[in-house]
Amino acid sequence: MGRDRRWRGVGGRHRGLGRDAVTAVVREVVSGLPAGCTWLLPESGPDGRPRDYLVAAVSDRGEDLYGRGAERTGQRLSELYPGMVGGPLWALYATVLDTGTPGELADFQYTERRSGVVERSSFEVRVHPMLGGLLVWWQRVDEARRRLDRTELLGSLGWAEYDLLTGNSEWSPGMFRIFDRDPALGPMPRAEQSAAILPADRGLSETAWQTLDTGAASDVTVRFRLGGSVKHLRILSDVARDADGEPLKVYAVVQDVTAREDSRSAIERLSDQLRSREMTALAEHRLAGQLQHLIQPLPPGPFPLPGLEAMVSYLPAESAMQVGGDWYHADALPDGSVALAVGDVAGHGLDAANGMAHLRFALSAWLSIGITDPGILLAHLNRLSLQLAITGTAVLARYEPVSRTLSWARAGHPAPLVARAGVVEELPGPRRLLLGADADAAYPVVDRGLLAEDLVLLYTDGLVEHRTGGVEPMLQRVREVMAAASAEPGPRTLGRLRTILRYANPDDDTCLLALRVAPPPDGAG
Repeated sequence: MGRDRRWRGVGGRHRGLGRDAVTAVVREVVSGLPAGCTWLLPESGPDGRPRDYLVAAVSDRGEDLYGRGAERTGQRLSELYPGMVGGPLWALYATVLDTGTPGELADFQYTERRSGVVERSSFEVRVHPMLGGLLVWWQRVDEARRRLDRTELLGSLGWAEYDLLTGNSEWSPGMFRIFDRDPALGPMPRAEQSAAILPADRGLSETAWQTLDTGAASDVTVRFRLGGSVKHLRILSDVARDADGEPLKVYAVVQDVTAREDSRSAIERLSDQLRSREMTALAEHRLAGQLQHLIQPLPPGPFPLPGLEAMVSYLPAESAMQVGGDWYHADALPDGSVALAVGDVAGHGLDAANGMAHLRFALSAWLSIGITDPGILLAHLNRLSLQLAITGTAVLARYEPVSRTLSWARAGHPAPLVARAGVVEELPGPRRLLLGADADAAYPVVDRGLLAEDLVLLYTDGLVEHRTGGVEPMLQRVREVMAAASAEPGPRTLGRLRTILRYANPDDDTCLLALRVAPPPDGAG
């Protein structure tokens, strides 16, 4: 009866529109509202007071706790939300209908006992009388509050607002935790905050205000004495102004950085020590690099040797601390043969570069007096390494261009790779002990015949030894590049082998000596 009376009143104000037409218009309007909103029509009991409410319109953004949207239209609140009946929101609906005055519940607590639904939820609800019914706007607030509270707790954060006109302050829960203050007492007065700042830091507070006066945001770290301890609080603040530029509010985000500041002095001491060591290591790195360049400058491209075309590639380690002792030798001998070598002195830095220099210069000296047998040369390098108290690996070879014979030996070093017409093999031969391990070590020599356009690769272990993978997968990649290059022989073959360096270990130096057996001159047999 009461609802019919209200609808007659609506018809009087909207002549020519029936109840269904008004409902259709309201539903269209409410459905487009960008918030949780419902239009309720009261159903009155015999006493004329509302006993239930019919959901007459729902906004498209108005899904409830159960994920229900427009399908609630035409259903009663007592059926949809039985826990609401007789509660504070139910009473607010009746009051707004009776008085015609809007009302609100800033923290409406809804409890649901059904499984699969959050048991307790908080909402902000506003209720307005409209066309004989109630327009109810609602927003869930507990989830946002929970996220904010967890964020503040995790980051030791809090936020505050200070109204410069009224002097009122508003604090988030995180601010009360930071200042060790009971929320029941409300925000700490500004005078108490100022008194808690250590005297030595009060100038920072004044600097912050001066910064805000210029229109810029302020970011300072200030020490507060709170309770029996001192806290370092980082305060980021800015000001809201009116149209005349007068300040109205101060907004601040505060973070407790005490733990960081307490450890800073220790970190700074450690940083000074590391910086000193870094400078020493950097100077050593530069000196070792200069020494390497002076001892064995890299040819810019392929260069000729008797019966061969050669190319040297060198890739230093990425770390400034990892300059190593990789070295090479490739030179023609007086008898028309070619001496070839690749080696690696153990260790890094200046000591390794110094050891590399001794071995390479010694090798050049022995070659100059006619010692060319790879096994004998390795024996000499082994005894020199013992005297220098260094260890290393090396592969030495002598190439006879007339017979196209490669005679080679190795001391703990990877064997040379040979590629021919798309097929790659590792030359068979004893590995033997590394240099500097045993004074009586012997290094047998193995001969291998080569053909025109054969590719030979001597390399250091930085090419195939990685921390993240075994040797065989890396070696297989190298084989694939060599196979592809040898399958299409020609003057540019060696240049294509440079792509092998992309597989090198970034933690170690890598040295490559690539050789191509030169084809016979035009018309020769």
